[in-house]
Amino acid sequence: MTTAPPHFRVAVIGTGFAGIATAVRLKQAGLDDFTVLERAGGIGGTWRDNDYPGAACDVPSHLYSFSFAPNPGWSRSFSPQPEIRDYIRRVAGEYRVDRHVRYRHEVTAAHWEPERNRWRIETSGGTVTAQFLISGAGPLADPARPDIKGIDTFEGRLFHSAEWDHGHDLAGRRVAVIGTGASAIQFVPRIQPEAGRLTLFQRTAPWVMFRHDRDITRAERWLYRTLPLAQRIARRSIYWGRETYVLGFEKNPGLLRVVEAMGRANIRRAIKDPELRAKVTPDFRAGCKRILMSNDYYPALAQPNVDVVTDGITEIRPDSVVTRDASGRESEHRVDTIILGTGFHVTDPPIAHRLFDAGGTSLAEHWGAGAQAFRGTTVAGFPNLFLLAGPNTGLGHTSQVFMIEAQVRYTMRALAYLCRNRMDRLEVRTRAQRDYNDKVAETMEGTVWVSGGCDSWYLNEEGRNTTLWPTFTWDFALRTRRFDPHSYELRKARARGARTGSAAA
Repeated sequence: MTTAPPHFRVAVIGTGFAGIATAVRLKQAGLDDFTVLERAGGIGGTWRDNDYPGAACDVPSHLYSFSFAPNPGWSRSFSPQPEIRDYIRRVAGEYRVDRHVRYRHEVTAAHWEPERNRWRIETSGGTVTAQFLISGAGPLADPARPDIKGIDTFEGRLFHSAEWDHGHDLAGRRVAVIGTGASAIQFVPRIQPEAGRLTLFQRTAPWVMFRHDRDITRAERWLYRTLPLAQRIARRSIYWGRETYVLGFEKNPGLLRVVEAMGRANIRRAIKDPELRAKVTPDFRAGCKRILMSNDYYPALAQPNVDVVTDGITEIRPDSVVTRDASGRESEHRVDTIILGTGFHVTDPPIAHRLFDAGGTSLAEHWGAGAQAFRGTTVAGFPNLFLLAGPNTGLGHTSQVFMIEAQVRYTMRALAYLCRNRMDRLEVRTRAQRDYNDKVAETMEGTVWVSGGCDSWYLNEEGRNTTLWPTFTWDFALRTRRFDPHSYELRKARARGARTGSAAA
């Protein structure tokens, strides 16, 4: 006799900010019939995995945290990775949602079973079923590796920054770093003093601004603990300050000339060599790619043991990286370690290949080259599925946690509506999804993210920005503050159908 798999009202994927926020809100709504599926052995998501040297957040600490769980103990104005990881774990423990986590349960496939009105979820730790499935698998969860000829033939040590090999001693080694994104500008200054020779392979120079980071004093931490209102005021001030960035990104990209002047001043401050200055000066509008912040990246590049190579990589050999310049001349760079700072699968998230509709079509196939969702959260053809940090919910100027909380709020109000009205299924209408995404695309037109003259990871294969929210985040919060049942196909629960636990908003 086959034992039925464990069944839950709600299954949540991931224990990063999105997964833990969902779990906390479910708990607060009085719904204990849920499980959280985590592929690793601990809580923390991308802030657990990305523990490379120098890893830190580029959004101020007071804003990059849950609104319902302020942390008066941040040590710096921009939090280092260990503190953010520990913060997520602490929140999970304080709200007692860690006991709902099933570790070593990587989701390998989830199929919608319409006749049973449930999701059947296959994981590396066994099968579970759930009436509702909420994905908190974020866009920075799965490292992207470049498709370079010969990369598998390299005989030295090769690893991605999100899978840092802390056992590999870099002292005196010939190190190649491929990529100059947000991770690389943090770890390059940390490994440069150790490396015998560091060769940085740069495809596109990023805009890097001075980072106004400092220690948060003991007096400030005391004030935040004693008078929580002071921290709320600090958080709100940072939030509205960050929202003003949209005036340049969306409303008037010409305003970004001021930002570009600051970026060039940051280069001049640290780099005296004209040739190197030319290499690291971007040729596109600031904001087209993610604007980065560092005080030690440019000084590290100016050190005598560092080379910045802008020629394209053509091949990796057992002990070298080969490049070709504009004239076709090849150069071979001998290295014994390669570190990939090549980012993540953002426009093609692996989780989309693992979610299947009633006909067996994956979400990735359903999307093709253009991912889209209604409110960035629900997808036509995939009932009872909610995506957190879904299409067009990413940000180029402020805290992703704000957007995640708005989506979680919307999801909880959808579940509450179903519960109050004794319904057991929802599916967004195709027309509602199409109209919504047409409006998002219309708002995106003319923004720096699509007209700034660069090829960024925000864009899909067709050149469409399916990643970012194109305007103010308060606008998204307003759009998602109430559940809109008229946009959905809804089904009344059958008399002897699915369970109807509490899910109050």
